[in-house]
Amino acid sequence: PAIPALLLSLRRRRLPPLPAVAARAPRVPAVAARVPAVAARRGTHPGAVATGAEQRPNPSSQQFLPGNSAAVAAMDIYNVEAAEILAHETLNLPIGEAAPIYEKLLATFPTAAKYWKQYVESYIVTNDEETAKQIFSRCLLTCPHINLWRCYINFIKKVNSKRGSEGLEETKKAFDFMLNYVGNDVASGPVWMEYIAFLKSMPVCVSSFSCPNIIMPFYLFLSYFICDSLFETLQVMTPQEESHRMTTIRKVYQKAILVPTSHVEQLWKDYDNFENSVSRTLAKGLLSEYQPKFNSAKAVYRERKKYIDDIDWGMLATPSTGSYKEEQQCLAWKRLLTFEKGNPQRIDVTAANRRITFTYEQCLMYLYHHPDVWYDYATWHAKNGSTDSAIKIFQRAVKALPGSEVLKYAFAELEESVGAIQPAKTIYESLIAENASMSSLAHIQFIRFLRRTEGIEAARKYFLEVRKLPSCTYHVYVAYATMSFCLDKDAKVAQNVFEVGLKRFMQEPGYVLEYADFLCRLNDDRNVRALFERALSLLPPEESVEVWKRFAQFEQIYGDLSSMLKVEQRRKEALSRTSEDAVSSLENTLYDVVSRYNYMDLWPCSSKELDYLSRQEWLAKNMSKKADRSVMLTSGGGSTSDKGTVGVGANAKLLPQSTKVVRPETSRMVIYDPRQMKGPVISATSSGYTKEVDEIFKMLSPPLMSFITNLPAIEGPSPDIDIVLSVLLQSTLPTGHDVGKPSAPVPGPATTDISGPRNQNGSVRRPPKRKAVERQEEEDAATAAQSRAMPDIFRLRQIQRSRGGGPAQSGSAAMSSGSMFSGEQSANSSS
Repeated sequence: PAIPALLLSLRRRRLPPLPAVAARAPRVPAVAARVPAVAARRGTHPGAVATGAEQRPNPSSQQFLPGNSAAVAAMDIYNVEAAEILAHETLNLPIGEAAPIYEKLLATFPTAAKYWKQYVESYIVTNDEETAKQIFSRCLLTCPHINLWRCYINFIKKVNSKRGSEGLEETKKAFDFMLNYVGNDVASGPVWMEYIAFLKSMPVCVSSFSCPNIIMPFYLFLSYFICDSLFETLQVMTPQEESHRMTTIRKVYQKAILVPTSHVEQLWKDYDNFENSVSRTLAKGLLSEYQPKFNSAKAVYRERKKYIDDIDWGMLATPSTGSYKEEQQCLAWKRLLTFEKGNPQRIDVTAANRRITFTYEQCLMYLYHHPDVWYDYATWHAKNGSTDSAIKIFQRAVKALPGSEVLKYAFAELEESVGAIQPAKTIYESLIAENASMSSLAHIQFIRFLRRTEGIEAARKYFLEVRKLPSCTYHVYVAYATMSFCLDKDAKVAQNVFEVGLKRFMQEPGYVLEYADFLCRLNDDRNVRALFERALSLLPPEESVEVWKRFAQFEQIYGDLSSMLKVEQRRKEALSRTSEDAVSSLENTLYDVVSRYNYMDLWPCSSKELDYLSRQEWLAKNMSKKADRSVMLTSGGGSTSDKGTVGVGANAKLLPQSTKVVRPETSRMVIYDPRQMKGPVISATSSGYTKEVDEIFKMLSPPLMSFITNLPAIEGPSPDIDIVLSVLLQSTLPTGHDVGKPSAPVPGPATTDISGPRNQNGSVRRPPKRKAVERQEEEDAATAAQSRAMPDIFRLRQIQRSRGGGPAQSGSAAMSSGSMFSGEQSANSSS
């Protein structure tokens, strides 16, 4: 009875806490709690140590001024810069005006954890707890970001701070819920430490201490100053409850040291102290058991950090643009996923799958609009036997990317593979309904689906309905006829479908060719010839090229020599109407013989001869152009020494345009400005490049490395390597002996141009004799070989400075300049 009275008297006196006692308070979680918040503001991962100044949006930007950021965001909803400034401006608005802006931002960026955190904090500040809870329920499960979850746990602690033991229990459940979702994050170490500190601060057992009565008041006196809220939460616990509390703390420690986080070493030290404070005998066995697991977690964290450092944790999820940064982020996430799937820590399958799931969820926060990530996530679940989870992932993917047809086909395939026919049918019907004007592919796939699941009659009935639609294309007829012929083994139905479609799609060369292939399968050469003759009589010449080509190939297989030559001549006559030079088009060439007598990948000539004939064929078709004829005559009559120049200039015009070359879109061209963007930061130890490239970077000099680093990033079509190499091979490049020697005399001051080259004493240099000339050439060759590796940049700078000096220096500088650039500098002057 005297203990509560003592505590009450102490509280009434409001004595200040003792410094020695207050120093025992666990302050590490409170300090560590501020690190992720700072890291989030700086755009780095919460677990990394942030360095440098904070990167904040610049409101003074000319493109995104505060006044027009909303207008820019309205034009391009995925404009990241405008969204950042808009979110920054919203901080100064009242919650009534800010809420619609937040909703619009989050509708565009539903996985932006920093916007969710900013949104919910606006309501927490105004003490609107119900709205804050609703916002948390919308974002927590889809945004496994450690800062957002720490905001949630702080909110729960604030709400339950005055609810006594019931509030403590709710806070404990919230901690368990949080660590179940984000406990595997590399930055979750402070959260584990905060949870352990919370468990230690819960009510202690005062009846289980076997200590003298005179020590008990002193213990409670110290406990009162360590925990200020102990007076409200103090209650008597049974030994069983106290044992349960210690067991709970031990289990949390054992879970925390298995997670490869940045605080795993600190957690191990705290666990060591905890076990030794409870029982040294028991601690020896437990610590020896968990020591290898801790070492494994520490080693995995070091490896894991290498992959995590390449990830931009401040990136917003936008549709794919194909930029260099985006591709690098995709590769970084895929490398991290591959690392986690390898289970480097060798933990049990359940824990490993939970960690992989968490990594996928984190990846989708930033690659939300990438269908391949969704597909990999769903198929990973399916391969591990969790079909229900895979279906849920596909449902989320279809909701996130409603315009992705390939994801819907993959979803329908999964549903059909597990026997869920009706859900798969619903997906196909939604595909058809969403693309009513351009849904031929959806109709074809749905016909095949009905044939697999409901039989021939269901597929036939649906085809009869589809063929009446005005948007039905010839592909539907071809697909149904092929299915009837290959699957149903009914050639008559297939031919009837082709005949019906021919009345509607006679003007389509693709349909004619498919029908001809079908008749060839039936070995009906008579009807094939009739089909070709009928189609070629209706098709215009410019659209009948492929039909004529197939007709000629058909005669090579099914016809004789006379019919083959006859069709070839008719083909030339028909296609000559589209050519400017009809006479040359009607001539027979050796290339025609090659095209008639080749078979599959067998040719009646070598590859070199084939290239020559192809080139001559192309040249013959372009001889009518006067400019090309003159260029060709110039290249044909030139000497051998002119081949290099002609090949680069004139012959390049004669070469046919490569189909691999991507032409630039001139309508989107802008004036080049090096300040627009900087190239990627390249370092000799960069992990984003291959080992070969890293070795090349290490051999480069620092000035050249600095030059490459400052090069602007070029995002455009890549050149055709074959064309570039062919141009380089035909070019006349300077040899190593000519490097550093100018093609024309370098103009110098008047002192060196009056009487020719001079010696160092100023006298005119006389022409040497033949032996002296040979000796001088040998010495010049040796000097050039020594100085070829690196130009004398230091002497160049001295010459430039001397030129900017007085008159007395300019003459000597000019003489040394002229001698150095002409390659006649002696060994004495170079030294």
